[in-house]
Amino acid sequence: MRMTDQAFERFNEAAITDYADENVASGRWPVEGALERSRQEHESLLPQGLATPNQHLFTIRDDALDADVGVLWLSVTEHPGRRSGFIYDVAIDPPHRRRGHARAAFVALEAVARELGVDDIALHVFAHNEAAQALYRALGYQTTGINMRKRITP
Repeated sequence: MRMTDQAFERFNEAAITDYADENVASGRWPVEGALERSRQEHESLLPQGLATPNQHLFTIRDDALDADVGVLWLSVTEHPGRRSGFIYDVAIDPPHRRRGHARAAFVALEAVARELGVDDIALHVFAHNEAAQALYRALGYQTTGINMRKRITP
């Protein structure tokens, strides 16, 4: 279901923190300044919050539990001859993980993406998140590139 303004406020703060933490854990960013850098990136991507054009934010809901269990963010961009989607975020709340919510959300998202005229969907996954990589492969996502790094100082 489409995200509400109230849900967006909760999502945005959590997403900023989570993205900073993931970048630090992956070694891409130093701890110092990571939160501010994440905040700036989110503000540049969602300058109008939920009203930002071509940004589609959803709350993942478990109707059987009558509970919101996560979020999903799809961005749609125009390219010559096609429209592409990019998943900026998918997060399932810890007590609801490993119960199929992310898989169901991705399947439902494909129908929404088709309605939006999207031809393909891409995403980024951190290398240390092996569970997410396994899910994405099972859903038919293919690796399109790999970034590598070698630390040469202690």
